[in-house]
Amino acid sequence: MAPGHVAYGLGAQYGIQITAETVMAWERGVALPGERELMALAGVLWCAPGELLAAAITLREHRLARDITVDDLARELGTTGAAYLRMEDSGRWRGNERQAMALCEALDMSAAQFVTATGRNEELAELLNRAVTTRWQAYVRPVAKLVPLDRVLVQDVLQQLQSDYQALMVTTLSWDSTGRERSGASGDAGRAFLDRVVEQFWRTAGI
Repeated sequence: MAPGHVAYGLGAQYGIQITAETVMAWERGVALPGERELMALAGVLWCAPGELLAAAITLREHRLARDITVDDLARELGTTGAAYLRMEDSGRWRGNERQAMALCEALDMSAAQFVTATGRNEELAELLNRAVTTRWQAYVRPVAKLVPLDRVLVQDVLQQLQSDYQALMVTTLSWDSTGRERSGASGDAGRAFLDRVVEQFWRTAGI
């Protein structure tokens, strides 16, 4: 179908009046259709809305990819459509741990995708960095509140991460003949480990 045919179909079938130029802008990625336009576009092209999206990143993109309405998803979570929509619009998740798990199940999201979609990557990285360099036990609850994973699993992963970190520090720590640490040995290795700590967290958790 040419862009003009798509524009005509949107108007004739769904009452959405747009130009062929707008359709071309959507195709090039310089403009994005709204939710109503995306649903109509999928109808005109005889496909699922998710097929028109790149890899979903935001909560809205995950929901649209699954073709679930705001009200249906809100019922799954035990909240109102308005309350859920505020979280979706802001990109900040304010639900509890049970609702986070229900959201992941409804949208078929992994825990890592949930953290990205809710804008929590930086916060998680900071907590993990503190957990591996101090007392990991103090960070089980804060991490579990961010990540929709079983708390026992979070506890086991944090303990393993700190153990890995401590082992890395021991193996990279070297001393010269005067007993002073050689410059850059443990410091560089430690920073490299912390840069990878989030990736290690998901790998250890089996995500």
